Order: sequence, then C-alpha cells, then structure tokens
Amino acid sequence: MSQHVIEMGREARAQNVKRGLKLEYFTITYNSLEGLIAIASGLVAGSIALVGFGFDSLIEVTSGVALLWRLRADIDESRRERMEAITLRIVGVSFLALAAYVSYDSILALWRRELPEESLPGILLAAASLVVMPLLARAKREVARNIKSAALRADAKQTELCTYLSAILLGGLLLNALLGWWWADAFAALVMVPIIAREGIEALRGKACCEGGACHS
Repeated sequence: MSQHVIEMGREARAQNVKRGLKLEYFTITYNSLEGLIAIASGLVAGSIALVGFGFDSLIEVTSGVALLWRLRADIDESRRERMEAITLRIVGVSFLALAAYVSYDSILALWRRELPEESLPGILLAAASLVVMPLLARAKREVARNIKSAALRADAKQTELCTYLSAILLGGLLLNALLGWWWADAFAALVMVPIIAREGIEALRGKACCEGGACHS
C-alpha cells in the first residue's frame, strides 16, 4: 500500500473522529438539558417515568464524556482500545443502576396507587426527543462503522434506546393526561426496565459490536 493511500486513510479517519467529537458534544449538551427538564418536571408532577427518563439522559451524558476521552485518544491504538473497554463498562453499570431505580419506584407507586399530575413540559420533551434521537443515533452509527469503534457503536445504541424510552414515556404521560389512567405512568416506567437492563448486561459483556462484525469489543 502506497504512502499516499495510507495518508488518505488517516485523513479520512481524522475527519470521522472530528465528526464523532461534534456529535458527542451535542449529545452532552442536549441530554444535560433534557435530563434537568425531565427530572424537574417529573418531581413537580410526581411522574416516576419522567424522573427515570431524566436519569437516563444523565447516563447518556456520562457515556458522552467517556466517548470524548475515547475519540481524543484515537491516534494511539493502545489507548483507543482501553478507552472502549472502559466506556462499555461505564455504560453497563449505569444502565443496571437505572433499571434497579426505576423498578423500585414504579412498583412502590403501583402499590401506593400514587397519582401523577399532568406534565405538559414532559410531553413536549418526549416528543422532541422522538425527533432528535433517531437522527443522532444514525449519525453515530455511521461514524462508528467508519472508524470501527465498538464503544461509539454502543453509544449509538444507547441513543437509539432513548428513542424507544421517549415513545414509552410519551404514551404513559398522554394516557394519564387524556384518560386519567393513574397506573399508566408507573407501568410505562416498568416497560423501560428490561430494555435498560438488557443493554447494560450486553455492555458489561462487551457485546456492543459494529455492523458486520467490523468493530472490536
């Protein structure tokens, strides 16, 4: 392989890494705001699903910060692989902690028959995330495939998961607001649990791989 081809490959990788960094900066900014709004709105309305969604957003911030370290270390292959392993473990542990929190609070709310109030900010937030998250996940998957990064692929899966959680959250909030189904909020939160736990276990096992087996966990 000629030196010219090698240099072109390095330049293309550098451009993809730069794009990945921009995506992670956006992820951190958006999810920080999303998390604060969701938690505040959830506490005011007494919505467990909304609070759980807010904590999920903060977990995505943690993942985004870890990915920044990973991408900045991309030029050093040994550091690159080490950061991917660390990132996968951070994401896995965080997801399992979130699953435990949502399970406990949801079951407690159902047992006590706690009635959450309507939350217009929560409904608008969930609707906005349904638009933003799929676009962000797709962009991350593309970069992950180009630079063969299992860690970024896992982060993309986490962002994709946020889309599903947004849909579940929106459904629960709307059922409560429109039909007065007090149990819908806690039930929606419980629906999140197996999804969150599965992703956490897979991340801990290092099973987050890029399409076609191109990435290394």
